[in-house]
Amino acid sequence: MPASPHYLPPSGIKRFFGNISLVVLLNLLVKPGWVVVENLVQDRLGHAAYGTFAALLALTTVLALLSDLGLTHSTVKRLASEPAYLGEAFPTVLPLRLGLNLLALVIMEGVGLALGYRGEALGLLAAIGGSLLLTQYAQFLRGPLQAQQRFNTDALLSVLEKALLLGVVLALLPMGLSLERYVGARLTVAAFTAVLIYGLLMRLYGWVRYRWQWPVARAALVDSLPFALITLLYGVNERIDMIMLERLASPTEAGYYAGAYRWVDAVMMYIWTIMPLFFARFAAAVDDPQEQAALLQFGQRVVAVPMLLVCAFGLFQGKALFWQFQHSAPAEVQRMALCVGILFLNVLVHSLFAVYGALLNSTNHVRAVSRLVVASIVLNVGLNVVLLPRFGAVAAAVDTLLSALLVSGGYLWLLWRRTKVAMPWGLLGRLLAAFALLCLGWYGLQQLDLPMSWLTESALMGVALAGLVVLLGIVRVAELRRLWPR
Repeated sequence: MPASPHYLPPSGIKRFFGNISLVVLLNLLVKPGWVVVENLVQDRLGHAAYGTFAALLALTTVLALLSDLGLTHSTVKRLASEPAYLGEAFPTVLPLRLGLNLLALVIMEGVGLALGYRGEALGLLAAIGGSLLLTQYAQFLRGPLQAQQRFNTDALLSVLEKALLLGVVLALLPMGLSLERYVGARLTVAAFTAVLIYGLLMRLYGWVRYRWQWPVARAALVDSLPFALITLLYGVNERIDMIMLERLASPTEAGYYAGAYRWVDAVMMYIWTIMPLFFARFAAAVDDPQEQAALLQFGQRVVAVPMLLVCAFGLFQGKALFWQFQHSAPAEVQRMALCVGILFLNVLVHSLFAVYGALLNSTNHVRAVSRLVVASIVLNVGLNVVLLPRFGAVAAAVDTLLSALLVSGGYLWLLWRRTKVAMPWGLLGRLLAAFALLCLGWYGLQQLDLPMSWLTESALMGVALAGLVVLLGIVRVAELRRLWPR
């Protein structure tokens, strides 16, 4: 498989591109609708109430990672190279995973007490944590599908819960939405989805009779611990800002940040939806640096090119994302828009370098990446302690961006020094040049003060980006022709 950044590898990559396209299409059908509904929920509940919910959700997101201990990632990696692992280990791994869920729920309540939550807040914490644990268990059950390259089935399941929850919340809105009803709906839908996916897995692979074997459980945990650490660190790094905002500043500031970060989560889902696919492909090509280099260059373009337009939109038209906040003052909307602009630069960094992390984590460099993320967390927490009480949500956005830059720079260094994979410096430079030229053109267009809507303006800049991508050689016409169905 050629490693040239200018040409897509042949038929295997073409089929893989088809898998990615289906995943992205399904998410485009569901995720924007979900963001719109969450905006309505926050507008109905108010910034302070939603800020409390967002902080509890962030806390449970971090602690729910204890229920997995890296088993999902390690299982995908093992199954990708050892298909027999499914029959040998799942009778033990499935009950192990259920037991870890219960342990994580107890830990959540204990940490909530330690942080000062009491009464109704603890009940909300348990319900939010329970729904998240069920969601993560469903993701674990999808592991065999990813490992065996059944990406189309996995793509459908990846959006199932959000699609169901979207319908339930829309039905609740006319009846009057409270925080308790919203949390209850999330818990109910998560439980239904987990049971449904479990039943599908049993139908595809046969009924699994639980068979507890300590040696198998011990081996699975030992194999997964490096992934447990890196997953926990990533979770802390992504969610600590929301928790610290609510505790050090105010629930209202946490609400502003949640309103902005929701859009970051929405666009980042494009990245995090396709990263497991690349993780599995990198793991399958662990002994072939040339194939990994081709996948890396392919992946960087697939991830980064659409995000260039999205990130530029966040910088120049971020305020348009908050049209639903009819009960917010203009200053509140402007504050959320400022946070969106800063956070979309964070998205840009991830879009350029997330695929580097997938390669490193799938090729036995997990500990080195873990140390890198620890350094990022230390930087983030230190900045938060100093800046959040004074500058609130804006400081949280800036701290997140600085932490992402530190991690991404570390990815480059690790890939350069510790692997045999060719570094795509030229491609990276062209992507950065395309973004800079796009932003320059967008700024110039706005200075003309033409009578056009934000949608028309964005469409024009999308055409400009397409031209830049071709002119700079990021994607060549010959590649597009090979992807076109015959």
